[in-house]
Amino acid sequence: MEFSFGLIGFLIVFPLIVAAALLFVRQEGPRRVIVCVSGVVIALASVVLVVMNLGASCTLFAFESMAIDFICTGISVAIAAVIVWFAVRYKNLWAAVLAGVQVVGTLILEFMFSHGIEVPYGLYFDSLSLLMTFIIGVVGSGICIYALGYMEDFQAHEPEGAPDRRPMFFALMFVFLSAMYVIVFSNNMEWMFTGWEVTTLCSFLLIGYTRTEEAIANAFRQIIMNLAGGIGFLVALWCCALTVGTFSFYEFLVIGQNNPALTTLAVTALAFAGITKAAQMPFQTWLLGAMVAPTPTSALLHSSTMVKAGVFLLVKLAPVLHVSPAPAVMVMLVGGITFALCSFMAISQSNAKRVLAYSTIANLGLITACAGVGTAEAVWAACFLILFHAIAKSLLFLCVGTAEHHIGSRDIESMDLLFDRMPRLARFMMLGIMCMFIAPFGMLLAKWATLVSFVDTRQVALIIILAFGSAATFMFWAKWLGKLSGIAGEPENVEITVKPTEWAALLLMACLLVLACVFLPFISGTLVEPYVASVYGMLGQDIATDNLWLASICTVIVVAVLFAGLGTKQKSRRANVYLAGISRDNDSRAFQNSLSGTTEATTRNWYMESVFGEARIAPVGVAFNTLIMAAAFVVAIIAGPMGF
Repeated sequence: MEFSFGLIGFLIVFPLIVAAALLFVRQEGPRRVIVCVSGVVIALASVVLVVMNLGASCTLFAFESMAIDFICTGISVAIAAVIVWFAVRYKNLWAAVLAGVQVVGTLILEFMFSHGIEVPYGLYFDSLSLLMTFIIGVVGSGICIYALGYMEDFQAHEPEGAPDRRPMFFALMFVFLSAMYVIVFSNNMEWMFTGWEVTTLCSFLLIGYTRTEEAIANAFRQIIMNLAGGIGFLVALWCCALTVGTFSFYEFLVIGQNNPALTTLAVTALAFAGITKAAQMPFQTWLLGAMVAPTPTSALLHSSTMVKAGVFLLVKLAPVLHVSPAPAVMVMLVGGITFALCSFMAISQSNAKRVLAYSTIANLGLITACAGVGTAEAVWAACFLILFHAIAKSLLFLCVGTAEHHIGSRDIESMDLLFDRMPRLARFMMLGIMCMFIAPFGMLLAKWATLVSFVDTRQVALIIILAFGSAATFMFWAKWLGKLSGIAGEPENVEITVKPTEWAALLLMACLLVLACVFLPFISGTLVEPYVASVYGMLGQDIATDNLWLASICTVIVVAVLFAGLGTKQKSRRANVYLAGISRDNDSRAFQNSLSGTTEATTRNWYMESVFGEARIAPVGVAFNTLIMAAAFVVAIIAGPMGF
């Protein structure tokens, strides 16, 4: 256990050292070496920690430090100072007010209520933490490596004389990784709160990276919404200090399961914090606004870090939510409504990154709903939804970023014949898309387990929501998948200039996705089931292991067919395209129409903006979820210890 404890400390501290070094490195060569070597080291350390502790139940480490307590308080004050400075500079009143409220609340908590509350076991891990460690360490590091080539191209497209802010960009990426490790390993909730707020600030700075008017506006939208969530987290800490008398997350969960009335308000406040971080409606706009940032930022926020912190907290709260009606109903309904409505809105989007954003919010909604249900089966499904979503979305975001730099657009309608223009990239993109909605890939198995958990708990509303939301999911993914092959033509291959670091990251994500699907039964038996069994005392799914392995074998076959023939030159006879008329120009797919004019053969998807447009649907979800959360807080205040 001492070696595992050392690895936890290394994973928290080492990315901070790397970030500090990257701040002072401006040359491309040294930066490339530092990022690649550090990313590999972090990934290997994460894998070693996971492999050494497969099947482990909750393991607490005796570690407390008053110095770290004060450092965390100092970091909170520093974060508030940075936010206030930006708020004053850009004249944003709400950001300044919320930052002020948060720092005042933090100082009062630290110097008036937290004295005498000790957490002797400050760090811990369990199998869910290890699953998150793998996602942060391997997927997160892969995104950092991908960013090397992407940001080189990004800077090359900047106006001449524009400042090179890449040192700050890469430093923030590694600080992000460190903060996520703090969140998943901290048993001391004050330390967890510090990591929580560091991710909020890093996200703010990364979204506003380009410093355009749109980027600054979206960055402030993110910081305002997540500061509200941070205040919710702070309210939970106040409740813990005043009613529970502990900041130990492990003890808090045990007390919550045994005496839910005592923790109702704290759980509701923590669930609210998780909902904001996971960008559930009505907070979905901050994640949509993050699309203005460079693609590595989008991938990091959407897959392995920011939003995963939110659903990680909600899944950890699941056993308490199972016995706490007010917050449970809030989490279930907010997640379910978000899943359905964001799936519908994704249908109306042609911007690929926006489709991915809505799909991300929708999938996070499904995970949130599972956490609200709170049964062993629902938690099993939520864990696999987290895993497959993290890897598949990372792959898709990176594919879209690379495609955008080489075809000049991120619009799905511009991806005709991507299978010919960028054959390797298109296959990676198709793999990511198929994993999201097609059998036998793991995401569909996780959704099936989700459906079973809803049926077993007789959640009729959630069953209906899942049915309609999944139908919408099929529609928008199928449209995109069909667009990649397009209609006939002979376009030029433009992927020969893709940077090696980009290919390395894309190949890593693709391999991880296939391996996760193939070894789903192994992952279930060594990571997910041990966590579920340690919390609930029972297994989390009743799908026969033989059926899981059968799905694994089918996955191998599908992937083999998808990548068959890649890289080989096949002799084929060239034939002109048949266009139901006289071809005018075979390369551009133009033909002579019935009036002797020229018509170009094109295909275009159906987006139904008038039915599934954002302006039509979003206000409904925002209104319903706002009312649901307000009602949950009212009930929690009345029914909780404060009410008595």
